Amino acid sequence: MADEVNPDELEVADELIAERRAEKPGETPEDMTSWQRPITAAIDLINYRAGQIIALLMVPLIAVVVYEVFSRNSFAILSNAGFEDLAQSLGLGPTLWVYDTSRMIAGVLFMAAAGYGLMRGVHIRADFLYRSWSPKTQATVDAILYLLFFIPSMIFFTVVSAQFWWLAYSTGETMQIDSAWGPLLWPARTAMPVGGFLLLLQGIPEIFRAFHKMGKERERIFVRALPFYLVGLTWLVMAVFAPELVPGGEWFTEVMKARPAISKPTIGLIMLAAMLFVIFIGFPIAFTLIFLAFVFGIWGANFKLTTLLMTLNTNSTMLNDQLMAVPLFVLMGIVMEQAGLMERLFGSIQMIMARVRGALYIAVLVVSTIFAAATGIVGASVTILGIMAGATMSRSGYNVQLAAGTITAGGTLGILIPPSIMLIVMGPVLEVSVLDLFRAAFIPGALLASLYLIYTLGRCWLNPDLGPILSEKDQPVTSNRYGIEVVLISVGVLAVCRVFGWALNGVFAGVFPFAGLIATLAALGVAYLAYRNLSILRIVAPITIGGQMAISISALMGGSLSGVSTVVTVSWLILMTLAAYLILPIFRADAKEEFYFSDLWDEFFRGLMPPTILISFALGSILLGLATPAEAAAMGAFGSILLSIGYRKFSLSGFMDCLIKALEITVLIMFLVAASNFFGAEFSSLGTPKMLTDGLLALDLSPYMVLILIMVLVFLLGWPLEWVPIVLIVVPILLPTVVALDLPGFESTYDFLIWFGILVAVNLQTAWLSPPVALSAYFLKGVVPNWDLRDIYLGMMQFMLVQLFGLILLFTFPQLVLWLPKVMAGE
Repeated sequence: MADEVNPDELEVADELIAERRAEKPGETPEDMTSWQRPITAAIDLINYRAGQIIALLMVPLIAVVVYEVFSRNSFAILSNAGFEDLAQSLGLGPTLWVYDTSRMIAGVLFMAAAGYGLMRGVHIRADFLYRSWSPKTQATVDAILYLLFFIPSMIFFTVVSAQFWWLAYSTGETMQIDSAWGPLLWPARTAMPVGGFLLLLQGIPEIFRAFHKMGKERERIFVRALPFYLVGLTWLVMAVFAPELVPGGEWFTEVMKARPAISKPTIGLIMLAAMLFVIFIGFPIAFTLIFLAFVFGIWGANFKLTTLLMTLNTNSTMLNDQLMAVPLFVLMGIVMEQAGLMERLFGSIQMIMARVRGALYIAVLVVSTIFAAATGIVGASVTILGIMAGATMSRSGYNVQLAAGTITAGGTLGILIPPSIMLIVMGPVLEVSVLDLFRAAFIPGALLASLYLIYTLGRCWLNPDLGPILSEKDQPVTSNRYGIEVVLISVGVLAVCRVFGWALNGVFAGVFPFAGLIATLAALGVAYLAYRNLSILRIVAPITIGGQMAISISALMGGSLSGVSTVVTVSWLILMTLAAYLILPIFRADAKEEFYFSDLWDEFFRGLMPPTILISFALGSILLGLATPAEAAAMGAFGSILLSIGYRKFSLSGFMDCLIKALEITVLIMFLVAASNFFGAEFSSLGTPKMLTDGLLALDLSPYMVLILIMVLVFLLGWPLEWVPIVLIVVPILLPTVVALDLPGFESTYDFLIWFGILVAVNLQTAWLSPPVALSAYFLKGVVPNWDLRDIYLGMMQFMLVQLFGLILLFTFPQLVLWLPKVMAGE
């Protein structure tokens, strides 16, 4: 089965859409039935142009959020410095309109572009069984399910959402519940019927493509049945929405009102079984959920309640301020990837670690950890890491299995490390703050990255042949005192970071206006002068080293930077400065010949610092509570564009391509969020989750054993399914049972859910390393073809065991997850 995946056909922009349609929009096979070709081409082009226009909405989305962040924080800075009147005269301050405008734009992005997503083939399907069928069988099943599932459900969706839009338009309904501005709702709701209609329209080319793929003999059978199908479909739609106009319509209405003989929870079980069956035969998951929610909702409740749940859940998904961060973080990662920042990161770190055994392992893990904070796109990370490191590792004699495991494991860190798209989606599912999930994931992400590093370096220490030191031609030219170069650079960076931390914590507040900013800029200036001038370095270096050591020792003794402890700190400063001056050999007369900063540090700072600073600001503003995830995402996307311009990698055509790719991934995730919310609401209204919860709790098992069984189920489902359906479908089904476990040792259910969410995230990351299903192996094989797939599998399994060890640590010690959120919340 594994060999059936063709790595050349995988799209590295996102692992979830590895089967993106290859042909150009409007391009049709020459042997397609003649009357079907122009219809297919015309509808494809309509949705293609619609997608291009809608993708451009990301630009005003970024603009309005960046304006809000700039205006609000500029006002706060000027006010704190005593210039409040100036800030008010400039019109600075928090806005009333940006919050509502931005989330309405974000909602329109995914909803109106749903048809474009189907045209490009990005709606996710679980092809675990589907891929093993012949093309004719695949096409036949697709045609049947499109005709029976997709077309009716999209007609219902379009008509009901049009009624929902008309209600808002005719009554002048405004956004009142969570809005201080109170804008009209109908402009944003227009995307629901328009998106539904474009999606319905795109179903026609998909059916024609299935006809073409199944062969002329089978196609004739379907074409002959089409008139009867259209008559039946027309009758069904009329019987639902205008029963008085068609024969048998009133009878059908009475049938829909009739209550079933079986219980509602049992109907929910049948609904669940039908969902699993249809998903595993390979039909796009979002459309499956919408159709089944309609059918079983009407069967178990009534049509009115079902349509109400559909419209309300779709509308709430469109206006969800936490999910607004999805397209922005995705765009940030894609722009950074296209600008080649990851390659530059890898090159600079590889050069710095060139004299260390296992240097390429270190470079891969450091770069993957940093890049994970920019994008959660596993396919892109694994592919680029493979391109950058694969050939060098082979040439340097690195062990293939360990190298493959390092690349694939490092690539999966983006699933967990904030700002993770999966955590953004999981927050509303668990009804917990995305901010708290980000804070909770920080230590587990660092823990797993550290475990990977310890494992690889430990293996190299036990067996040096696994990661030999790079050859002389691959090593950079440095001074004879390269170790001192590393120490001084590290001390300088640490000193600047410490001053910046003091500025954030208000240590300089009240000294004079903008003292924190000036102190940080001064520290940067002094560090740069010392880096460029050996004479200044001889003065600054011992004081800086002495200061760092003095402050650390004073802190360990219970001191601070004020009061009596200042005497202790100054005493330590003098002592440590003298010690550093005596120890460092750069103060000898022949230091110029023995010591200098090599050119590799220039490349290091150019490659590492700009993206790292950008990611740190975006992530740090979230963790410190200075910005919402959506605001940080907008600033990160804006910053990545500026970096792309600064690195001379920006072009309008390239940026448009980034917008399109970000739109495709956004449609994939967000449309499935809306569909799963609708399905979950119907499933819960039937009472099935309560029945399942009562059944599981009635078993003679401890709560911890039930939780372990749930984790095993999530792990096993992570093989055939991607994280999106698991988080959006499986987790909501299991959530009532999880909440009812009432495990001891947690202060609140909220803390327990934060811990559970991180366990699920780490679990799914582990499943990503589980051959033979995980696509990471195929991405890596595609770019390093001389590596055997068996060796890649064996390498992945090593790190899967390391990952399981990390999962056990998090399960055993929940405070590894909960400590940072509590500390940053001031508890």
